[in-house]
Parts: sequence; C-alpha cells; structure tokens
Amino acid sequence: MKPLEDPANFATAIIDLAAARGADKTICPSEVARHLGGQDEAAWRPLMDPIREQAIRLAEEGAILIKQGGTPVDTKDLSGIYRIAIVKDTR
Repeated sequence: MKPLEDPANFATAIIDLAAARGADKTICPSEVARHLGGQDEAAWRPLMDPIREQAIRLAEEGAILIKQGGTPVDTKDLSGIYRIAIVKDTR
C-alpha cells in the first residue's frame, strides 16, 4: 500500500496537525491534504474524501471534534464545509 493510500497516515496527520494547532483552534481538512500531498491541487484534492472518512472515524472515537460554524457537530449530521479540533486533554 502506498503511503497516500494508507488510512493510518491520514489519521496520524489529522491528529498531529490538530494537536500542533492546539485545543482552542481548528484546522481545515485541506491543510491535512496539502501536508500529505503537497501544494499541487491535482495531488492534494483527491485526498479530501479519505481525510473526511478518517476525520469522521476519529471524531466517533473521541480523538477530535468536527466543527461547523465553530460548533461541534454530530458526524451523522455532517455535510459541507467543516473544521477539525483536537480534543482537550482533561488529565
């Protein structure tokens, strides 16, 4: 499996970039796509759907929040533009 086909790489990039941004801020899924695929839109644009799939999985596992309009949304209600936030560490 090529690195850009491995779902684990998408999940790792989502977690790493969201954590680096901090719990009070969000990242755009396109930031993850550009991080993985480079700046050429033809390379990163096809990554958006698999990134969305992994973001939904991570949100359902409680690792991240998916937000729309600054508010966390249920993944079942997700449609359109969204942003990703790391879950605050409550330890």
